[in-house]
Amino acid sequence: MPIRETRWPVGTPCWADLSVPDLTAATEFYGSVLGWSFVDTGEQYGHYHIAQTKGKAAAAIGPIMQEGQPCAWTIYLASDDADGTAKLVTENGGHVVAGPMDIEGTGRMLVAVDPTGAAFGVWQATGTIGLEIYNEPGALVWEDARLGDPAAGKRFYAAVFGYSYQPVEGAPDDYETFSVGGETAGGMGGLMGGPQGSPSHWLPYFSVPDVDTAVAAAERGAGTVAMPAENTPFGRIAMLVDPFGATFSLHGQLGE
Repeated sequence: MPIRETRWPVGTPCWADLSVPDLTAATEFYGSVLGWSFVDTGEQYGHYHIAQTKGKAAAAIGPIMQEGQPCAWTIYLASDDADGTAKLVTENGGHVVAGPMDIEGTGRMLVAVDPTGAAFGVWQATGTIGLEIYNEPGALVWEDARLGDPAAGKRFYAAVFGYSYQPVEGAPDDYETFSVGGETAGGMGGLMGGPQGSPSHWLPYFSVPDVDTAVAAAERGAGTVAMPAENTPFGRIAMLVDPFGATFSLHGQLGE
C-alpha cells in the first residue's frame, strides 16, 4: 500500500479538494463511488471533511466559502516556500487569487490561476503533508492539466516548478507527461475530452477496483458520464461529472 509520511517534492501534485454547496450530499456521492469515509475537521476549519482510504488522507471536500465559487476539483502542487512560489506565479504570467495564507497547525497555501486560465493550489506543508495514500483504490493515481494553450502552460509550469516534459506514444501530439526531479508526476496537454466548452483545468484521476461498478454508482447518485468507460493503453478510464458539476476521472484495471 503506497503510504507517504514525509513532504512531497516541490512541484509534485500533493493534494486534491472540492468545494460544494451540500456537504452531506457530496460525501454520500463520493463515498458510494470511491469508497471513502470522512472525518469532519470541525468548525475551526470550516467543517472541511478529510476523505480517507484505509484510514489515510486521500482528498477532501469542504463547503463553498463565498458566493459564486465554482464547484471544481483543485489540485495542489507542493512547495517549500509558498510566498516564493506566489512571486514566481505572478512573474510568469499567472495570478494569485487567494493567499498565501497559513492554515493553523497544518501548512501554508495559496490558490492561483495559470496563464491559460487553469486554477491550481500550492501547499507548503508544516504539520500536514497532504496525500497520505496514493496509487491505491480510493486514492489519487494521476493528474492531467488540460489547457487551452498547452505550450504556454508548459512554459509556465517549467518556470515556476521546474517541470520537464516527455512525449507519450499514442497520445495527442500536444500531450506530454511532466516530471519532478526525474519522476513522472502527471500529464499536460490540450483540451481533450470532457464536457463541451470546458475551460482550462486540472483533472484528478482516482483509482477504483472496478471502473464500471463505480460509474454505475455515480449514475445512481445523480452523477453523469462525460466519457464512458473504455480500455486504453494506460488502463480502463471513465470521466464523470458529480451532481454539483465537478469533473473527475476514474482509473482501474482493463475490462473485458
